[in-house]
Amino acid sequence: MTPAVRVPPFFVVLVVFHTAVFPQLRVFGVAADVLLLIAVTSGISAGPEAGAVMGFTAGLLADCFLQTPFGLSALAYCLVGWGVRSFQTRILHATWWIPVLTAALASAVGVLLFVVLGLVVGQDQLWSWRVLPIIGVTALWAGVLSPLATRAVRWTLMVDSLRHGLTLR
Repeated sequence: MTPAVRVPPFFVVLVVFHTAVFPQLRVFGVAADVLLLIAVTSGISAGPEAGAVMGFTAGLLADCFLQTPFGLSALAYCLVGWGVRSFQTRILHATWWIPVLTAALASAVGVLLFVVLGLVVGQDQLWSWRVLPIIGVTALWAGVLSPLATRAVRWTLMVDSLRHGLTLR
């Protein structure tokens, strides 16, 4: 199977988790932003281009469920997916916890970027002091879920097989 065959069902499963599963598992009233996490882990695992494309796609899907301007999440997720790998060096993969910390910080930046971009386009309701705990809990969720999300992204995009010239069975 190629990534083109794996990606659409992968996003269907992600939307189900994002809309039906994780809203039931809130911490301090905040659910995990699975679609943002996929943008981040795509950037970490497969590079800035894959992070941008997966982030844009995930953002468009997230926008289908929000009352903000369509494309706001897509822009924020695309920029974070691209930026996380663009600003990352090889040293960040030296230990197991560095990519986890990177995913947590990038998710926090993604939420903040979404709010800032929303303010730029006139969505003043996006800012309140409640944003700060949302950023913190979203980063916590991203740190906890990033190892699983990274494995799922690597399988979906066939990162290891493309890098090493191998095929998956």
